[in-house]
Amino acid sequence: MCKGKVWLVGAGPGDIGLFTLKGMEILQQAEVVVYDSLVGQGVLSKIPKTARCINVGKRASHHTMPQEQINEVLLKEAKKGYRVVRLKGGDPFLFGRGGEELELLIQEGIPYEIVPGVTSPIAVPAYNGIPVTHRDFTSSLHIITGHKKKGAAYDIDFEALVRTKGTLVFLMGVSALTDICQALLDAGMEKDMPAAILQKGTTAAQKRIVATVSTLPEEVQRQGIETPAIIVVGKVCALANEFAWYEKLPLFGYKVLVTRPKEAASSMAAKLRKLGAEVLELPAIKTAAKQENTALLNAFSHLQTYDWITFTSPKGVKVFFEEMKKAKVDARKLGNAKFAVVGTGTQKALQEKGFFADVMPELFDGASLGKMLCEKCSGTEKILLPRAEIGSQEIIEELKKKAGIVIDDIGIYETLYEKSEIIDEKKEFEAGSINCAVFTSASTVKGFVEAVPELDYSRVKAACIGKQTKAAADKYSMETYMSKEASIDSLLELVIELKKNSEKKEL
Repeated sequence: MCKGKVWLVGAGPGDIGLFTLKGMEILQQAEVVVYDSLVGQGVLSKIPKTARCINVGKRASHHTMPQEQINEVLLKEAKKGYRVVRLKGGDPFLFGRGGEELELLIQEGIPYEIVPGVTSPIAVPAYNGIPVTHRDFTSSLHIITGHKKKGAAYDIDFEALVRTKGTLVFLMGVSALTDICQALLDAGMEKDMPAAILQKGTTAAQKRIVATVSTLPEEVQRQGIETPAIIVVGKVCALANEFAWYEKLPLFGYKVLVTRPKEAASSMAAKLRKLGAEVLELPAIKTAAKQENTALLNAFSHLQTYDWITFTSPKGVKVFFEEMKKAKVDARKLGNAKFAVVGTGTQKALQEKGFFADVMPELFDGASLGKMLCEKCSGTEKILLPRAEIGSQEIIEELKKKAGIVIDDIGIYETLYEKSEIIDEKKEFEAGSINCAVFTSASTVKGFVEAVPELDYSRVKAACIGKQTKAAADKYSMETYMSKEASIDSLLELVIELKKNSEKKEL
């Protein structure tokens, strides 16, 4: 029997930026992924489509699958010869029961590796401006599980913890907050010792309540808190307001769904994250070069006869030059042509191929590009338009207004629609946890609708990159907003504006 291998991978506390490079590398090679409820959605969205996913739940007292059964699943899948990734929130060995999962694998001789994860007792306080150690306050850190069986007493030496004068971090202790604080007070801790509870740290739902050991339970009762959350006790908690940084970012507390094609999503997502947003990358579409494209091959055979080659997307540029290379078409055949592009993204893609655009309209849309080309043409020109199989007719309608122009409109790539098998987008919107969705084309709107067919789309606040995209979202009665320019930077400005407006309404 072919023997596989198991990797125990720590997924970190939630923010995908805190997922390690090694963890990402291992995840991309996974054939089977066994994951927890505490794994951040950003990390879950990076699980390869080819991997088979097994959700084992595990959150506090609510387990989809008992631990012993999880151990058996890992063994069974590895024995089939698969590369198995056990994806765990935080770190596998810090109250993650990673050691228990290894024991059975070792008994059966299954190879394994451990990939440590950024752990919440350090990361979550850091995202809340709380340094777990500080020379002026404490020189030790103690991490304790706050979980205990209902009705049972804590098997913790609280007096020893108090004597350390160190920072105390309790995980899984929200339901027992009152018991923990009382036990510390009974053990001799000062009543005015600073204490904090930190909700869903490193995500858009991050919330902090800072009080003292004697008043924290009352403040939590008054202000409310959701799990998962951690409890921090120690003088360093008093630094939270002074050292806070995450909530000062322009998009802190804002969760954004990015629907760009998979290969184009990351740059947009990275910019949003830099501004403090929690980004859920669920590409609604993917693009693929059209197979057996005789029309394009025919165009390649007389490429030197075109006066203009016009691109309406970065993907069109990419596929065009890839297909040229496949067909062994010499780039010198482009020597007679001028280039027209729809906007800065397409312009950049063309420059990466060593060519500079001769024409780019001020308004980044097909109609404006068509009008500008007509102004440049005398009426005898031949134009090649390699683009999406189903493209907007705006540019064609404008070009047809110039008599004599010959247009070869060739579909070179197809748009395919995808759906996440792990994240329930409908549930996310209905719960109000996604603040807005970003759409960069009409096709991403269509892809989103096909992926979430039963959603009441009026719940979707849609940030759209241009008129066509907005029109597509309007068709489904979404709450639509359009960027001033058809560019990524302008779209980012729109998202920031939407957040500011929502905050004004709350006030």
